[in-house]
Amino acid sequence: MAKLPDMTKHRGFPSGMPGTGLQFTIRRANPKGISPLVVLPRRFSRDDTEHRADAAFIHAIWHCFGAEPFERGNLDARRLSRLFEREIVPAEKPFDKASYQAMLQLNEPLARSNFPESFDDVLEV
Repeated sequence: MAKLPDMTKHRGFPSGMPGTGLQFTIRRANPKGISPLVVLPRRFSRDDTEHRADAAFIHAIWHCFGAEPFERGNLDARRLSRLFEREIVPAEKPFDKASYQAMLQLNEPLARSNFPESFDDVLEV
């Protein structure tokens, strides 16, 4: 088996949103290649599960890293892509969208505007 790329594992970061199957982290590096970050559109839905998952993810980012830059590491590409270039932005130039070592940062003003509940001490999901 080929050697997997190095990937920082964020210990203490929640693995996902309970009861939904939506993940926040991955267990191991992808042997087929790193999933690049892309900007995924957010569409209106009567089911607010995705919005609650995004809020919970931002809550975890805020409480683990605050406003400081953080390494992508084992954070899930799909969940990051739902927030990428909006609430989560590149923290370095040039930025490699397909790197586990890429540095990201929370866009705190926009995140507070779009997900104010994420900045409470406790988030009910």
